[in-house]
Amino acid sequence: MKNGENYSSSRRNFFKFLGATLLIVPLINACKEKVITLLIRLSGTNHILGHKLRVKNFPKPSEQIHIPYLIVGGGITGLSAARQLSKKGVSDFLLVELENHLGGNSSNGENQYSKFPLGAHYLPLPNIEDVELLQFLEEEKIILGYDSKGFPKFDETQLTFSPDERLFYKNNWQEGIVPRVGNSVADEEELIRFFSMMDEFRIKKDDSGLYWFNIPMNLSSQNDQVKSLDKLTMKEWLVQQNLKSKPLLVYIDYCCRDDFGLGIDFVSAYAGIHYFAARKQNSTSEKSDNVLTWPEGNARLANHLNKYSKGKTLQNHLVYEVKIKSDKAVAFVFDDKTKSSVEIIADKIIMATPQFVNQYLFEGRKEYTKDFHYAPWLLATLVVSDLTDNFSFPLCWDNVTHGSKGLGYIYDQHQSLQQIQDKKVITYYYSFSSSDCGKSRREIYKKSKEYWKNLVFEDLKIAHPNIEEVTESIDIHLLGHGMISPKNGFLFGESKRKAAQSIDDKIYFAHSDLSGISIFEEAFHQGINVVNKIV
Repeated sequence: MKNGENYSSSRRNFFKFLGATLLIVPLINACKEKVITLLIRLSGTNHILGHKLRVKNFPKPSEQIHIPYLIVGGGITGLSAARQLSKKGVSDFLLVELENHLGGNSSNGENQYSKFPLGAHYLPLPNIEDVELLQFLEEEKIILGYDSKGFPKFDETQLTFSPDERLFYKNNWQEGIVPRVGNSVADEEELIRFFSMMDEFRIKKDDSGLYWFNIPMNLSSQNDQVKSLDKLTMKEWLVQQNLKSKPLLVYIDYCCRDDFGLGIDFVSAYAGIHYFAARKQNSTSEKSDNVLTWPEGNARLANHLNKYSKGKTLQNHLVYEVKIKSDKAVAFVFDDKTKSSVEIIADKIIMATPQFVNQYLFEGRKEYTKDFHYAPWLLATLVVSDLTDNFSFPLCWDNVTHGSKGLGYIYDQHQSLQQIQDKKVITYYYSFSSSDCGKSRREIYKKSKEYWKNLVFEDLKIAHPNIEEVTESIDIHLLGHGMISPKNGFLFGESKRKAAQSIDDKIYFAHSDLSGISIFEEAFHQGINVVNKIV
């Protein structure tokens, strides 16, 4: 999730408060002798409107709209599809979106000090072979040109500044997020062996010249040997390789939770290796693994894509049924503002919606969408008066505590050229990794703001014992279906294949969950590929 989606200038325009109350906590500041007011706000995706799909008590349509192309879903895939239609000279299309903003998990909030992500917050440097993504980045002035050797010149202000990563390990901060300082000889040997194996996987190709692991997924090898890795969990594969160092296992578990929402006990070994091997680090001459990032996270990328659907979107609109009718594709849509329904009749419909939504829109889909698992997520953005410590390494863009329940926090103002800030804004990430994502999802909506405040503070106190005293406000954002989480057996299973099949050459499906890995690149290419099929 931390590799994900985008946000805009006004929080009020981009997400609804599910509830907002003041929780007054008297915190005595020993120096200034004043009471600090802690403001806690709780927000989330519009799951209440989305849950209306289960009962389908909607009014009959009172009007009709005729359109050649309809895109359902305004996340990165839907926005990418709109861009590709525009590039092909198609302007007569409409995009409908459940939320009151576009971008999906690439959305953002903003307070008086900084923008901050409400989902994915960075994009790793793309593979040099990913021409379409490079072209998009060049269009948006993220790539400023190419050098004499053909390497892209990335805008340095959009690359993470140094220092970019640190790890709290054995009661001290160290550079990077791989545990290095204080390991045993045996631990170091296993770390070296593991990364050597990942280097081999990164360059490995099949007989036809395809990389075993690539981005997007559809460019990866279909070799039975590599596909067989999907049958194992990452933990089972590590055991097979006799990799058992605790620092290594904790680190890999963190990486899997960070990209898939699930840890090594549940995630596919193919997905776990893909995390390390699919990015070729070949878009710079020095083979840099740097990342592109912004205060609002990948909302910046979503905002770049938004212009292609400007004036062609219906927001706060819930599609509650899609079917073929008189040789046309028809979507029945509920307008949450007017409380009325509309029938949209199209030549082609692109369903850029996740399968947990599609299962309520089409008959017979629940049979295989039950195999799609989505980990819930929590994000907490804190405004703090101070974040200094007595440890050895300075505040970074990404700050991780080894072995903690959460995934650490990012410093949202890290990219600001104004490095002295009155207040610091950080965003903390937590994925609910478990064998039953549905149960976890049901549980999170039962918890109070006080519960989430305590969860966030208890985790952050490991590295920052005084975090509660210096925090002035917390924005807590819950994502019930944070991302597709590829359990073993899913990536090359029948359920995913069936979910991607079009209906009568009229209705097409495109979403990052159909690739099985929830990263910006997959969603971006899903939108391009589906338009290339139908136009």
